[in-house]
Amino acid sequence: METAFSCGTSPIIGLRFSLHPMADNFVAIIKGALSEADTSNVWMHTDDVSTVMRGKEIHIFDTAKAIVLHAAKTGAHVAFNGTFSVGCPGDSAGDVYLEKEDIRLNEPLVKDLRQYVSSQFALYPMNNPDYMSVIYKEVERAKEQGVFNTSMHYASGLHGDIHEVFAFLEEAFSKARTTEHRHLVMTVNMSINSPSHKGDA
Repeated sequence: METAFSCGTSPIIGLRFSLHPMADNFVAIIKGALSEADTSNVWMHTDDVSTVMRGKEIHIFDTAKAIVLHAAKTGAHVAFNGTFSVGCPGDSAGDVYLEKEDIRLNEPLVKDLRQYVSSQFALYPMNNPDYMSVIYKEVERAKEQGVFNTSMHYASGLHGDIHEVFAFLEEAFSKARTTEHRHLVMTVNMSINSPSHKGDA
């Protein structure tokens, strides 16, 4: 029986994120992105600092990508900061969303939207003494998939089309979690429509 301090086995994925549009109408951009995305497959709550989303992995990544794309299509310079987590010992029940079918509701609506993104991600395999090999393996995967940008302190850089970057992030998050070490955290920072990206897209 699991104690309050053991990693959870629930497949519920959590994401806490913030959108930061660099525009005077930032409130409208944020609220518009949240309302345009189909969020019926996830549990969500927004406060004055960030938004938390919980559900199945397939739906968390599908919904998050759609929200970012809806904000980006306004043309505003947008920053996205998110923390994905699974297996947290302090997680609570929310199994109602685990009954949702594995259908990406947002993908048909955003698949034709192209968007260059510069991103940084970091993996934190909790309580795993072999954590560096887990991280290196996913960095190599990023290189193989053509989305790796550069090495840096405390993160690895990614760039390319947002669909390809999100596909890598979802795969890396899924692969980095092991049977023995079930608690995994991944941080993601994205910059979209930045003036410094001209010519990179």
